[in-house]
Amino acid sequence: MKLSNMKKLVWLICVIGLSLNSCSNDEPLSFQDQLVADGEAIDNYLSTNSITAQTDASGLRYVITSIGTGAKPTLANSIKVKYKGMLLSNGQIFDQANSAVVFKLSNLIQGWKIGFQLLPAGSKATLYIPSGLAYGTQATGSIPANSNLIFEVELFEVI
Repeated sequence: MKLSNMKKLVWLICVIGLSLNSCSNDEPLSFQDQLVADGEAIDNYLSTNSITAQTDASGLRYVITSIGTGAKPTLANSIKVKYKGMLLSNGQIFDQANSAVVFKLSNLIQGWKIGFQLLPAGSKATLYIPSGLAYGTQATGSIPANSNLIFEVELFEVI
């Protein structure tokens, strides 16, 4: 092996070693860095699946599939909804309500608080929620830590 090729190989091994060392760092990402990583993962998912979504200032992506004509909820309201929650990573359903259920909006994850305030009653939408607007660094039930979520939702009524 030529000396210049040997130097390149040594340099490559050093770069790979440094990369692996920084990747094995056990420190969690900051909220902002995690939000950026989540946004990239969600955008890749949307692009791969040819989905055109809107993005709000929080980083929530959403697609309104049917727009209602009723009132939009505020955090002071309860909402009557049907939903299906899935992991973005593999599509696994982790929760669903096949018949309408009522929740106090202020008691829900941030992604729902933001998303439902965008929807008039009678709307159907899909919410693509970054992990920081869901359960963040905490695993919850069958939802791993730092999981981006997809919710197909239908808002029946604002109470």
